[in-house]
Amino acid sequence: MTLDLRCYLVTSGTGRHTVETAAAAAGAGAGMVQVRAKELSTRDLFSLVLQVGEAVRRANPATRVVVDDRADVAWAAIRARGNVHGVHVGLTDLPVRDARAMLGPDAIVGYTTGTLDLVRSAEPFADALDYVGAGPFRPTPTKESGRSPLGVQGYPALVGASSLPVVAIGDVQVADVPALAATGVAGVAMVRAIMASDDPAAVVRQVVQSFDEVRVS
Repeated sequence: MTLDLRCYLVTSGTGRHTVETAAAAAGAGAGMVQVRAKELSTRDLFSLVLQVGEAVRRANPATRVVVDDRADVAWAAIRARGNVHGVHVGLTDLPVRDARAMLGPDAIVGYTTGTLDLVRSAEPFADALDYVGAGPFRPTPTKESGRSPLGVQGYPALVGASSLPVVAIGDVQVADVPALAATGVAGVAMVRAIMASDDPAAVVRQVVQSFDEVRVS
């Protein structure tokens, strides 16, 4: 499966702003939207995922929607014929092969890494994955991983060690994107840079343009 990972939105919040920002990002060219709302009950997360999926579908049918952590919610949303395409799991979530078995061969399954050892440890089940996220790029208040920040210089080794596309995450800002794109990452995942922006569509367009410029040069 070929994914457009250049600009990957990870949502925050649980209300109308979350849904509307996801739609704006998709309309501007974000290829991926991950619905992250760890504080919600399973039922409320399911409802939010369906709302985001439908708003994204209307804005840009090419954008893919995945659920953070919860393979069960992703499965239920797909079964409900929502515009949902898979799951992003971490080290403490359902194992990758089980998530793949639950969601089927056509679903998107992403996985969190962030150190060279973690990237290498994902290789034995790389056939069940579509991409890996790697971070933090810099310290971030939205997710405490316990790992040291990678900085730009940390990514070339991770890209070289993975057979999968690598997405950088961790308080990535628009100004960081050209340097990160030059490391070989397939894209950047953004939370606050898009969710807190007065013009999320403009942020997305700048990110996509930066990747395109690096690939042409």
